[in-house]
Amino acid sequence: MSAKEITVPTDLCDAAGHLSPDSIGWARNPLIRCNVTGGPLRKKKWNYWCVTSPELLFSVTISHLDYAAVMFVYALDLRTLRFQEQTVLAPLGVGCRLPDEVDASAGYSGKELKISFEELGDGTRLRVEAPNFGGRGQALSADIFVRRPDGHETLNVVVPWSKTRYQFTSKQEALPAQGQVRWEGQTYALSEGEAFGCLDFGRGKWPYRANWNWAAASGKSTAGHTIGLNLGGQWTDGTGQTENGIVVNGRLTKIHEDVVWAYNRKRYMEPWTMRTSGSDRVSLVFEPLFERTAKTNALLIRSEVHQMIGRFRGRIVSEDGEAIVLDGLLGWAEDHSAHW
Repeated sequence: MSAKEITVPTDLCDAAGHLSPDSIGWARNPLIRCNVTGGPLRKKKWNYWCVTSPELLFSVTISHLDYAAVMFVYALDLRTLRFQEQTVLAPLGVGCRLPDEVDASAGYSGKELKISFEELGDGTRLRVEAPNFGGRGQALSADIFVRRPDGHETLNVVVPWSKTRYQFTSKQEALPAQGQVRWEGQTYALSEGEAFGCLDFGRGKWPYRANWNWAAASGKSTAGHTIGLNLGGQWTDGTGQTENGIVVNGRLTKIHEDVVWAYNRKRYMEPWTMRTSGSDRVSLVFEPLFERTAKTNALLIRSEVHQMIGRFRGRIVSEDGEAIVLDGLLGWAEDHSAHW
């Protein structure tokens, strides 16, 4: 059974901070207004950006967990697999600005790290300054413009656990990107047509314990289509919603089936498989190139993520029934558990 498609702007919550039944469903554009209130310590907000090119994967995140903000930046040279990461924790979110709207500017300013997500109408300008990136005495800077083409559709879903626990997610894949990243004396030039941005925007109220899978990728199919891929698992189980979808040349195919994930938690570098549970709409093998492991063990926050960077091979089927072959589409797949 297909979930309800939202076609008009809708509030996520009522005045008491409870989930509005009218918001439950999915949309091709971010029509949900994230007026999340109440629920002390349970509100979670984040803007995660990842930009990929033939040479570089670069990611920057601002997140606010209600009692602290966590910012992280990482870079992976895809040719040498040189990797570096920096995480900054800001108690009570001091210096962090995360609005409720998807198309609003966000930022963080601290001594160790400055991040700006500036909304410009037709796209987002990402700027990062890390004077001592990863504590290695050298600076990282980034200035990237991620464009939103007219009519480009995105995957927007409200996931209901209960009237007091829910999440709005906007996944925006295959957005053309251009700019540069300077890292340890090297400048990585990002050119539109080769570089793509992905936004993961989240607002909601979460339970203290959570587990999820997430996979995403952007690039070209073997036939030259521009492809955006987003697959999820675990956290949506039993809710009647999924965050599964593919974007082909800017057009979203929403996948309402669950995706069955198979991978070895003792050997994450082995191939993963992802298949739709009741059809052949998604049939993919993911081949990892690099494992990013991030662990947090603070007073209230404990999390562990195994984010695998790699390539997708296999087949997806679009809304109009076209079978699309993927042969090395760059992206990631992760296994994440959190107490937060």
